[in-house]
Amino acid sequence: MSPRRTRRTAEAPSEPRLSYLVFRLERRVRARLDDALAGHGVTTTEYMALSELRTRDGLSSAELARIAFVTPQAMNLVIRDLERRGLIRRDPHPDGGRVLCASLTDSGLSVLRRCDDSLDAIEKIMLATVDDTVRAAMREGLTLCARALRPGD
Repeated sequence: MSPRRTRRTAEAPSEPRLSYLVFRLERRVRARLDDALAGHGVTTTEYMALSELRTRDGLSSAELARIAFVTPQAMNLVIRDLERRGLIRRDPHPDGGRVLCASLTDSGLSVLRRCDDSLDAIEKIMLATVDDTVRAAMREGLTLCARALRPGD
């Protein structure tokens, strides 16, 4: 049997595109994250919401939806489930109206810490051969790229 040949229809780049590498990495991290978080009874979207509430307490469901790249309707379901499970609480917005502001409960913070430990383990494997200088450059570069593609900019 002869080796399989591939036919090129256009000039191939000498190196993979950065956007392709970011996509591949995101898919691999997401698969591991989904599995790890499932062990804690949390979805990736729930983890994102809990993490954001740790950083910025009192966000609305709509604000969390924008941050997590999901629809407001989808985030409403996530928030209701987190509240039902006692991981967050919602209080009326200080300015009144119908907006409810979400906050972590002690139980939510406890679950979040366990999830963080799982994410730390994934990152430890992923970054095992990456030195601190490259890590800092990656963090800075990825942050700059994300800001450049932020909607409305």
